[in-house]
Amino acid sequence: MTEKNYFVHETAIVDENVTIGKDTKIWCFSHILKNASIGERCNIGQNCMIGANVRIGSGVKIQNNVSVYESVEIEDDVFLGPSMVFTNVINPRAFIERKKEFKKTLVKKGATIGANSTIVCGITIGNYSFVGAGSVVSRDVPDFALVYGVPARRHGWVGISGNKLEFDASGFAVDTYDNKKYVLKNGKVSIISDH
Repeated sequence: MTEKNYFVHETAIVDENVTIGKDTKIWCFSHILKNASIGERCNIGQNCMIGANVRIGSGVKIQNNVSVYESVEIEDDVFLGPSMVFTNVINPRAFIERKKEFKKTLVKKGATIGANSTIVCGITIGNYSFVGAGSVVSRDVPDFALVYGVPARRHGWVGISGNKLEFDASGFAVDTYDNKKYVLKNGKVSIISDH
């Protein structure tokens, strides 16, 4: 019998045909449903649910009380804050089954979703974007955007570090955390240098 190279707390439930990557930790009272795939070095907090067929990348941190429903995909290095909420149906009713109407939600590499935020299904949360705590996000979030509020609106831009970027009149910014350089052009932010 091969030794597991990941940790599952004794109170957690892992269904059949689940893939769990090396050095991942799944904490108490969490449930991983069938055919889910979780990458390496992830941390799944207490009382979390990972839905059937869900794909989660590597280096993802999911804080306590988060449910990642079927049709939600999480890329690498994403942070999901405590008690944030995903949805997967636009118009749910208890008495109408709408499993064939699930809408895909994609959370791209390096994004952060703050505590108690709600993500309405069918949207994309961009690379390295930052959703502030308590927000309701009902439309796509661009790469590197800082959004918050109800409904969430853009209030600036952030770098890979999560620090707010201050662009000069020419549309350039430097993140003092790591000295990465960014350009803002036509309403989109991109990295122009890694040094």
